[in-house]
Amino acid sequence: MATLKFCGAAGTVTGSCSHITTDTAQFMVDCGLFQGNKTTQKLNYEEFPFDPRDVEFLILTHAHIDHSGLLPKLVKHGFNGPIYATSSTVDLLEFMLLDGASIQVSNTEHLNRKKKRRGLPQVQPLYVEEDAQQTLKQLRAVDYDQWFEPKPGVNIRFWNAGHILGSASAELKLKESDSDAPMRMLFSGDIGPEEKVFHPEPDAPDGFDYLICESTYGDRDRDDYTLVKRREALRDELVEGLARGGNVVIPSFSVERSQELLHDIGGLVATGEIENAEVYLDSPLARKVTKVFMKHVGVLEDIDVDPSELFRHKNFRMVESVDESKAVNRIKKGAIIISASGMCDAGRIQHHLKANIWRDKCTILFVGYQSPGTLGHIITSGAEDVKIHGELYKIKANIRRLGNYSAHADRSELVDWITERAPVVGGLFLNHGDDDARAALRELIAKKGIDKDKIHLPAFDESFELVASGVKSTGRSGVPAYEASLKNDWHNDYAKLLLEVTNRLENAKDGQERQAILGKLLASLKE
Repeated sequence: MATLKFCGAAGTVTGSCSHITTDTAQFMVDCGLFQGNKTTQKLNYEEFPFDPRDVEFLILTHAHIDHSGLLPKLVKHGFNGPIYATSSTVDLLEFMLLDGASIQVSNTEHLNRKKKRRGLPQVQPLYVEEDAQQTLKQLRAVDYDQWFEPKPGVNIRFWNAGHILGSASAELKLKESDSDAPMRMLFSGDIGPEEKVFHPEPDAPDGFDYLICESTYGDRDRDDYTLVKRREALRDELVEGLARGGNVVIPSFSVERSQELLHDIGGLVATGEIENAEVYLDSPLARKVTKVFMKHVGVLEDIDVDPSELFRHKNFRMVESVDESKAVNRIKKGAIIISASGMCDAGRIQHHLKANIWRDKCTILFVGYQSPGTLGHIITSGAEDVKIHGELYKIKANIRRLGNYSAHADRSELVDWITERAPVVGGLFLNHGDDDARAALRELIAKKGIDKDKIHLPAFDESFELVASGVKSTGRSGVPAYEASLKNDWHNDYAKLLLEVTNRLENAKDGQERQAILGKLLASLKE
């Protein structure tokens, strides 16, 4: 018997973390950062619902921060076992974990300055560079399709997941005695789409006792597309955006998405389909990650240029220093600016938004998922104005979305991937997805012949006993529930209130009307 506990990414797409206990082993699959609104982010500061010192090893499916971002915290609190990942993932983490530590320290210093002014107690960062450095020492690189045995009775091998460079699905065989048949499990990690530059289609064997699968796009299908059609759609957006007479700003994730964009834009510039455009990659992490892609160029597929010229077009500008980034902000037209973070909740992208979002000649082009509560989600949801760094900005720029750059399989592709892994004897768990997406995917899979009673939608911090007869939930432990705050967070409601009050005051005809507005507001607060 084994116990499977979902410590994140249950009812949301962030904080992926699974904890497995058998009679002979205790280990984890992923340990990701919670992203989204401020209430969700506070979960990063909660204690783990297990003792990190008891965890013997960890399996990491890929480098994205929502799967790897809390590894240094885990190490800080006593985990000293090996972390198994593909070699490409290990190379990416060399930059990503140190970058994450720098962000944690910087954000904490900023927060503590505010707390000090208010007379509030100081806080400590989630982890620091020393914790990240120690985490790097615990990484162990393993090739695809190669069985390894972290401890007797536990056998694991990685399969290509087609999501990002180095991404993997993890196949497990758990055997507690020589006389027992092994329990077979498969953790999907994040599954990539069928049409994707750089990587082949996702793969894994079939026939499992238990399958744990992501469901990010479980309730939607993308428009039919090929890589050629996707690049044509990008061309149309960029040509139209530049023709407006301003800049095109693209919030983009540092890992994979930025490199895909550079690949496609490079092809468009080389063929003259986009003329006289300077392309700026303004993300220190994305610049470093791009070098990792160049190192592994030999394993990348569907590249439209000579591999030796990948990401090296003469129109590309890899922005490094803060002064260089500020100089980009002074450009008024003709620039394509790719910057992190992809959800606009931190990083240099916020400065580029401040410089462009209020200008009607500019375009903000979103090419990825926007988690509820993030600045990117607010902008794409039709807001008329936003606050960035405490300042109010009217949204005058053209807000556009391009959906076919997602690194996730859509609904139909997920259904196909799951049914191709059948039969699933014991149970199928759908995680890493919003509740609506998981529920929709469950209905579709049931129509494909998998028993609906065996398809489980685990709650945050819920444990399951994996027994011979199937699955038995053993409930949830004491970590605070947070489902109600995933989409509606008081911090965002507070920001909306301030924006509405500001707009009402600005549009009032005179001081007397403004006084009346404030009087009503103050009176309502006293009720």
